[in-house]
Formats: sequence, structure tokens, C-alpha cells
Amino acid sequence: MEIKADVVMKLRNKTGLSMMECKKALVEAGGDFDKAENILRKAMKGKLDSKSDRPAGEGRVEVKIGPSSAVITEHRANTDFTAKNDEFIAMCRKVTEMGLKQPAGAFTANAEQQALIDDLRIKTGETISLARAAHVAGGPGTVFGSYVHHDGKTGVLIQAEGGISQDLLRDIGMHIVAKVPTPKGVSANDIPAEIVQKERTFRIEQAMDSGKPKEIAEKMVEGGMRKFFEEVALLEQPFIKDETKKVKDVIGSSGTVKAFWRWAVGETN
Repeated sequence: MEIKADVVMKLRNKTGLSMMECKKALVEAGGDFDKAENILRKAMKGKLDSKSDRPAGEGRVEVKIGPSSAVITEHRANTDFTAKNDEFIAMCRKVTEMGLKQPAGAFTANAEQQALIDDLRIKTGETISLARAAHVAGGPGTVFGSYVHHDGKTGVLIQAEGGISQDLLRDIGMHIVAKVPTPKGVSANDIPAEIVQKERTFRIEQAMDSGKPKEIAEKMVEGGMRKFFEEVALLEQPFIKDETKKVKDVIGSSGTVKAFWRWAVGETN
């Protein structure tokens, strides 16, 4: 049957595939455009799935704040070229926005979100994926803030309560992204136990290597651990925009930071 060139071109523009592949699909579909698109999607997705072990070291972090909840996502791609592409960025933002309809907690892409991801996988031939995603529900008095670094590779979602302004929350997000050492919890009590234990063990071993008995090394380390908590607890850190003040001083009585999520592309956790 005759397949018109403008129909082939329309399918090519939508899928990013070659004219030959698009024409072949249209012939197989009897000229039905939607059926031809599905044929290409299935065929190309199968080829891409067979290459899913290709490293995807580039990508983007996105945050979307809704009326009463917020979503943070990490998306991966093979190349920086794709990660900076407007279509990739638009897809990331759309998938993140759709996450507001997902159940609270960590989630994977549903069928609608996966279809958007697959469309771009087909166009680029890259291993594009939703690496991780979380939907954070808020309660009465909850406010959310966010900051995504200009390169899109690191982003922060902040959950707070009270009258903290969006500008201040954005500045705190910028602090969380840029501060060295990276904050590990809102306060000392929020620092994960495995991080605390790893630091304590390292300090004890360091003291013992200098010739101190274990019992004395353990006592010496406690003072150092108090300093460690001050260094990695967000509220105790000198504020990056005014290091004469701590983060807790900048917040003052305006509200309380309850939790934050700092995600960077390529993290394993």
C-alpha cells in the first residue's frame, strides 16, 4: 500500500527514528498511525531493555511541591548531552509532577510515567530511567521548600513547620547542597546510627594507632564526637550566606525544619 511521505515524517518527528523504520512500521500497521507508533515503541523498547546494563551516570534531580505534599525524583541517562536536553528536562518535571498522585513514600514509575520515559528512551537510544522517587505527605502546618542546583545534578526537598518563608527555605536548601561537610541530619539526634558508628569506630582506631589503650581511646573520642555532631547537624552549621550565624539562628522563632532530602545524581543510597 502507498504510505504518504508526510505521514512517515510525522511519525519520525514523534519517535525520532529513521524514515525507513517509520515507513516499515506504517506498512505493517496498514497505514494506521497509532498502531504504527505502538509497533515501534514495542520493538525499540525491547532493544533498549536488552541494553539496560549500560551505565547511566548522568541525569537530573527534580522537586515538585503540591498543595499539601511534595515529590523529589532522580532521573538517569547515559550522556550529559541528553541530561541537559530540553525534552529530557521537561520529561523529568512532568514525571515528578505526576508523582503527587502516587502513594506517600518511595515509589516507582507507574504505567503513565513509564510511557513518558520510554518515549525518550526510544528517541535517544539511551538507558533513561527513574532511579528513585519519593512522595512526602504533609500535615497541618507543614510547609515545603526546595532548591535544585543550576546543573540539575543535586537537589534538596525540605519539610518544615511554621512561618518559614519560601526564600529562606530556598537559601537553606542552597546551604544543604553547597556546605562542606554535607549535613547528615537536622539535629544531632537525626544523624543516622550507621554514620555515627562509623565515625566513632574510625576515631577510636585512630586513637589506638597512636598508642592509647582502648578504654582511654573510647573516652577521648566522646569529646571529638560532640564536635562531629556540631559539624554535620544542619541546625548547628554556620550558615553558608552568613557564617557569623548558625542555621538555627537564621531560622530563629519563625518555624522548625523537620526533615530534608538531599539527592545527587549517581548516589547509590
